[in-house]
Amino acid sequence: MKKYQNKYRIPSTRHPNWDYGSNAYYFVTICTDDKTHYFGGVQDHKMKFSSIGKIANDCWLAIPEHFPFVILHNYVVMPNHVHGIIQIDKSDDVMEGANKFGPQSENLASIIRGFKIGVTKNARIIYPQFKWQARFYDHIIRDKRAFVKISEYIVNNPIKWGIDPFNG
Repeated sequence: MKKYQNKYRIPSTRHPNWDYGSNAYYFVTICTDDKTHYFGGVQDHKMKFSSIGKIANDCWLAIPEHFPFVILHNYVVMPNHVHGIIQIDKSDDVMEGANKFGPQSENLASIIRGFKIGVTKNARIIYPQFKWQARFYDHIIRDKRAFVKISEYIVNNPIKWGIDPFNG
């Protein structure tokens, strides 16, 4: 690991040559700190929300209200993480790739940051210690086959919770 200002820097998990504000489909996974089960539990292969889980679900569904260029596809709020497919569709963009060197307020990271802030603000009213893991996982979905496979993974996540690596 490299040091910057005498501190270790964790290498970015983002694709180095990709504009995360460009039109694309993204599979994201957002985890709670220490994989704490804040959002509820899985019973009979279905997610049963806690009050914080309901907040996370409502905030996810509200993403397009704050980011009108976002279309949400399959998603699931699990006990300690959220999986979802986010489509960025800036169909009225004149210049492709213009966001690459401009302000970074309309990209995947800003969408996830907004979601996390919304959940945190409301969750801490109920449970002041609520915390997210610092980062999130993303995967650029490049074709229909991958989209279908990831969608199935999301839909089946509660069914497979017993063997899920996040269930710890």
